[in-house]
Amino acid sequence: MAKRDFYDVLDVARNASDDDIKKAYRKLAMKYHPDRNQGQPEAEEKFKEVKEAYEMLSDPEKRAAYDQYGHAGVDPNGMGGGGFGGGHPFGDAFGDIFGDIFGGMGGRGGQRGPQVYRGSDLRYTMEISLEDAAKGKATQIRVPSWDNCETCHGSGAEAGSKPETCPTCQGQGQVRMSQGFFSVQQTCPTCHGTGQHNPKPCKPCGGQGKIKSNKTLEVNIPAGIEDGMRIRNAGSGEPGLNGGPAGDLFVEVHIKRHAVFERDGTDLHCTVPLSFATAAIGGEIEVPTLHGGASMNIPEGTQTGQTFRLRGKGMPHVRSASTIGDLYVHVTVEVPVKLTSEQKDLVRQLDESLKKNGDKHSPQSKSWFDKVKEFFN
Repeated sequence: MAKRDFYDVLDVARNASDDDIKKAYRKLAMKYHPDRNQGQPEAEEKFKEVKEAYEMLSDPEKRAAYDQYGHAGVDPNGMGGGGFGGGHPFGDAFGDIFGDIFGGMGGRGGQRGPQVYRGSDLRYTMEISLEDAAKGKATQIRVPSWDNCETCHGSGAEAGSKPETCPTCQGQGQVRMSQGFFSVQQTCPTCHGTGQHNPKPCKPCGGQGKIKSNKTLEVNIPAGIEDGMRIRNAGSGEPGLNGGPAGDLFVEVHIKRHAVFERDGTDLHCTVPLSFATAAIGGEIEVPTLHGGASMNIPEGTQTGQTFRLRGKGMPHVRSASTIGDLYVHVTVEVPVKLTSEQKDLVRQLDESLKKNGDKHSPQSKSWFDKVKEFFN
């Protein structure tokens, strides 16, 4: 049985944000989790399907590969048999989302003491030229960051005071409550999982111990990058809580529309106008490429719409710099305009000269008129 589209499985649009995907997964995982559907194997299969879809679409690199190539773009053998590795049959994805709600399910809900949280990922959108996409470039960007508060030195407490054990969770960072037939643990609403409470919070940082700032990062854009691809900068996202790891920064690259070229994967296309004389008798013209001009021979009798290929004048492949696409030149014969009386006389003389040889010089017209005669007869 063919796999369903991962976006259909989670019932989200293809341009859904990471938060939308996470919310959709959370809702479906709650619905089909085997602990809530004991003795219903179809629910377990649904849960596995939902989990696999989330694992693919929540990972930016896997999602980019899936968006471009579909199921063929993600390696099924690398997922431990349909997206499930060893150990607990429902893995870490469920625990990552529900670890702070259901005790013992994700391997984190049963912990004692303050919870450790990974920082949120950040997204930065960048626009580059087609030339930069072809050659690659190194650039700098400024992104939000957090620095320790110089006033409280990171404690979050006002000078002369110090953090105290949270009275709500007694320093555990979690509170237990009943939710339906589940006994659940949630992050403490008072200390937000830190286990500590500042009765006199530091005013400059609002008790967070950190001040928002900006930092400059180096971003290397690979040659051949395609529109919409994302570059991951690990650990450059928002800082984690309680010593947790920082999130990642994803630089989403968009390519500006080019005045001359249109891109199709690694190939480029452009339209070049030809003079009537060059199209008729042939000649050599210069056509633009991303690396300068290139000479191209035009055979005599070239017609509007003919296409010529220049090998190796396209875009490099983002995963193989030695693989370079081609440039397709589409020609259009330009009819002279605003002729003088003398030029018009010359054109008439040429036309009369051509007609003396019958249909020899106009093969397309002859073919077209033959079809018209056949139609009416």
